[in-house]
Amino acid sequence: MSDSMDLILWRHAEAADAAPGMDDLSRVLTGRGERQARDTAHWLDKHLPKDTRVLVSPAVRTRQTVQDLKRKVELSDALAPKQRVAQLLEAANWADATSPVMVVGHQPTLGLALAHLVGGVPLAQLADIAPWRMRKGAVWWLRCERDAHDRPGVLVVAVHSPDLP
Repeated sequence: MSDSMDLILWRHAEAADAAPGMDDLSRVLTGRGERQARDTAHWLDKHLPKDTRVLVSPAVRTRQTVQDLKRKVELSDALAPKQRVAQLLEAANWADATSPVMVVGHQPTLGLALAHLVGGVPLAQLADIAPWRMRKGAVWWLRCERDAHDRPGVLVVAVHSPDLP
């Protein structure tokens, strides 16, 4: 077990609304979303450790969000829209991964993950709360650190939003 683990949550950039009859997984980024994704990818390329594992929802909009990121990505059905926080945490191997893990996914799952990891809401109670708001294209960088008694604690390392200076 590692003494710490970084988990980076990246919400997909702004996407077009689904057209009538369109599958939600087929939604694409808007022009603004493409700019958000590009700006955030450049920021991440400057800051992410080289050994960061990048897990991406199979949705078109999440795959487009990471297209300018200079990293190998892995598609994960556990990150598809409407999946549970427990699936996200299992896919990321929270809090035992030996290298940083970035998850590129969707609301409300990412906001619920923040409520659980930062806010301390138990997994069993997530269905009863509103998810934390996470801007489109935003990144929350979390670190799980264990103390001398092996108790985990979560530190917010950085929050980045492409729409804010």
